[in-house]
Amino acid sequence: MGGNHSHKTPVFDENEDVNFDHFQILRAIGKGSFGKVCIVQKRDTKKMYAMKYMNKQKCIERDEVRNVFRELQIMQGLEHPFLVNLWYSFQDEEDMFMVVDLLLGGDLRYHLQQNVHFSEGTVKLYICELALSLDYLQRYHIIHRDIKPDNILLDEHGHVHITDFNIATVIKGAEKASSMAGTKPYMAPEVFQVFMDGGPGYSYPVDWWSLGVTAYELLRGWRPYEIHSATPIDEILNMFKVERIHYSSTWCKGMVALLKKLLTKDPESRLSSLVDIQSSPYLADMNWDAILEKAMTPGFVPNKGRLNCDPTFELEEMILESKPLHKKKKRLAKNKSKDGGKESCALVEKAAGHKWAALHW
Repeated sequence: MGGNHSHKTPVFDENEDVNFDHFQILRAIGKGSFGKVCIVQKRDTKKMYAMKYMNKQKCIERDEVRNVFRELQIMQGLEHPFLVNLWYSFQDEEDMFMVVDLLLGGDLRYHLQQNVHFSEGTVKLYICELALSLDYLQRYHIIHRDIKPDNILLDEHGHVHITDFNIATVIKGAEKASSMAGTKPYMAPEVFQVFMDGGPGYSYPVDWWSLGVTAYELLRGWRPYEIHSATPIDEILNMFKVERIHYSSTWCKGMVALLKKLLTKDPESRLSSLVDIQSSPYLADMNWDAILEKAMTPGFVPNKGRLNCDPTFELEEMILESKPLHKKKKRLAKNKSKDGGKESCALVEKAAGHKWAALHW
């Protein structure tokens, strides 16, 4: 079915449609809100990638088609050293596929769960690298809306990369976003306020609040507010009103001052741009050109001798998955030998308003 590659210079025949057969499946490494991720190798170049795949029927059943298209549209126009970049996208009768940078250092949530102690120097560099990527997104009018340790992947050298644009949104000019989106513990006060009373909406500063919460959590091992997915919104807003954030006395004054500016409740007063961050006295000694070029050595380097993810993903794919990816070719060939193959595919496309068929990536 449809297939293409993004704006980046291809390493194969320009006229060739990339498809599932161009990749060798190596192993499953993770799963998201809907969709799974595996390591693949492109057969012609031998280059390794991560391949995210989503079952089309499940996307329709969960009303996630719009989110998938949004993620694809946003990622196609992006390329940055501190993002997980999209290289190819295509589909077959069952699934949609996104082939992206392979980052084997694991996500920051995994390392927090492994009780990794992140030093101030390490977190300081993370803040700078993430600030550069948020500034880049801002230039393209993108609010990520889900910055958190789970969505920050490390490469083998320890540099950070933002992933998962599933709930990102694009805003034009001075307009504001108004839908309730994100992960509660990392969502800025103004997002909850919009939900409660309509509010004026929110913009880019919500991502910088999430950056502040993430940096605090990496340093301390827990978040600045005791907020969970089940915490009622009125209770969360009350927390923001009455509770004071406690900063560790062991942290240097510069780091505390920076976190306080990122975790400012009023978005108008919050640090929310690269210029704001670069003007922080705490970051005065940082060489921003060297940071962008990944010439600064991170304080934490993931273990290269192991796969930095939960090994149960591989077992689930092989034992529990009813339609495992490594058996796809046989399965699709068997389906095509029956007359119902094209018919069932047409039903899926009809349910999605023919969007799948109309993809020209």
